[in-house]
Amino acid sequence: MGAVSSRLPVFPWDRLEPYKTAAAAHPDGIVDLSVGTPVDPVPAVIRRALTDAADSPGYPTVWGTPALRDALTGWSERRLGATGLTHHHVLPVVGSKELVAWLPTQLGLGPGDKVAYPRLAYPTYEVGARLAGAEPVAYDEPWELDPAGLRLLWLNSPSNPTGRVLSADELRRTVTWAREHGILLVSDECYLELGWEADPVSVLHPDVCQGSYEGLIAVHSLSKRSNLAGYRAAFLAGDPAVLGELLLIRKHGGMMVAAPVQAATVAALADDAHVAEQRERYARRRTALRTALEGAGFRIEHSEASLYLWATRDEPCWDTVGDLAKRGILVAPGEFYGAAGERFVRVAFTATDERVEAAVRRLA
Repeated sequence: MGAVSSRLPVFPWDRLEPYKTAAAAHPDGIVDLSVGTPVDPVPAVIRRALTDAADSPGYPTVWGTPALRDALTGWSERRLGATGLTHHHVLPVVGSKELVAWLPTQLGLGPGDKVAYPRLAYPTYEVGARLAGAEPVAYDEPWELDPAGLRLLWLNSPSNPTGRVLSADELRRTVTWAREHGILLVSDECYLELGWEADPVSVLHPDVCQGSYEGLIAVHSLSKRSNLAGYRAAFLAGDPAVLGELLLIRKHGGMMVAAPVQAATVAALADDAHVAEQRERYARRRTALRTALEGAGFRIEHSEASLYLWATRDEPCWDTVGDLAKRGILVAPGEFYGAAGERFVRVAFTATDERVEAAVRRLA
């Protein structure tokens, strides 16, 4: 166990526990804006599909049912603009965090290999590299990286934590650079449905990939768009050669999405109404929190998409966390996402309307 723990950083949220305790002591209770976990009901159409498939005594297939693969390719073509997809271009996975953490290992990366990710990023990109024994490398612009030894390049647009959205030109430039150097590019697009002041583009869009999926994988999740974090429903789309290798590995490892969740995913991807309804909820909460934060002296940077506001008062992030905790509001310190975030906090708007209203009152 000691060897494992020495490879990994401290789990970030453990450091937040004292502030969570302080915020919970507020007379009106805690407003937890630190984690982007859905709080609204799972849409009825999805719950019906799950329960209708509850009598599933046999093992599910790793590749998913034909109906699920049809749903994944159909949604990717309709929503991402991808063209010419077959079942070999998609692969269901057990939540996107599992994929991020274990992809370098499943690809066979190890000592001497490098995994690159944005300087401000979801911590699991680094964790995945370390679990494989590869070298994690943070970047500002991907095309400025030294390609020597670089095997896997992560993109994240819209970004967690900043909400930054990469333009089609930026994505296309990165795709071209990665292909020139034979580097697998994996684009984490889990917040793509949540653009507010920008229209996020997938790496699989023809304007970006030039009609070829070679060396490209897009990662998508239903956790945010459909309130399905508890279902662990996600999938990959892209290069069939890479996905074929991952399918074989995942068969050997028994990495199967539960059969009722597969059925629920089919229903979720076929229904756009619940996505629009949830977007409206988040838009209201986002506007209320942004107005309150700016009124309280915060500056919001980026945040044009995703479920977060990237906020600063130009002070050390832990000072901000401590001050807000005294008001019963818990936020995530920007330092969790890299040293470049040390003067920012990430404020999630995944709280109920009542809790968001409470935060607005306290900020005033």
